[in-house]
Amino acid sequence: MDYAQAGELKFGQVGIANLRVRTLDVAQLAAEMRDRVQRAPNLFDRTAVVLDFGGLSAAPSLADARALVDGLRAAGVLPVALAYGTREIDALSRELGLPLLAKFRAQYERADAAPATTPPQPAPSRAPEPAPPAKPAQAAAGPGLMQSAPVRSGQQVYAENRDLTVLSAVGAGAEVIADGSIHIYGALRGRALAGAQGNEDARIFCREFHAELVAVAGHYKVLEDIPKELRGKPVQVWLEKGQLKLAALD
Repeated sequence: MDYAQAGELKFGQVGIANLRVRTLDVAQLAAEMRDRVQRAPNLFDRTAVVLDFGGLSAAPSLADARALVDGLRAAGVLPVALAYGTREIDALSRELGLPLLAKFRAQYERADAAPATTPPQPAPSRAPEPAPPAKPAQAAAGPGLMQSAPVRSGQQVYAENRDLTVLSAVGAGAEVIADGSIHIYGALRGRALAGAQGNEDARIFCREFHAELVAVAGHYKVLEDIPKELRGKPVQVWLEKGQLKLAALD
């Protein structure tokens, strides 16, 4: 990963983009995003973007945050919310008139909460009875989601907590998302996002590769970043040491 970039862009569940700001340089961030929009205009067309200031040592000022929002909008990006991080970010979101992304709220509120104190207990008069052994939790392993009809432009299919198998094609402008892996037995011309909840072991398999975008656990590539020799071929996509890999299937 190139840490010289001012912002790390990831695509997560249901196509929402998360822009984690690592350097509060409005001009550089706007230029980076303008370049990304120009390379993949269909990807960013009315795509919701969440601003995450968790990579900064302190919350930005209201003036800097407003300048960033205005700069991103001028670059063709649509900021719609802030990722919850601290009470300062909470206050900033209110001043900007942007909501907080609820998915991040509970995680940080647990971290901010003061640890509960337990009053001292009197010593027991005798040794307590041993507790019965806890039963191991049983994971709910449901079958994968099967999509038999083609996924057409403008449609979205999401497989929550499972794999997704598409028996036909995924058209341009369509989107398939799974918390597990994605298997496509036809052409992939739209977007495929596997490991949407962060599963880095998820993979994407397709028989004919023309994807607008592929992502695993938020790490993504657009068509312009993909070697031309893989287009139209059977391809698999996976994550290895934080880098998105693509290879032709034998």
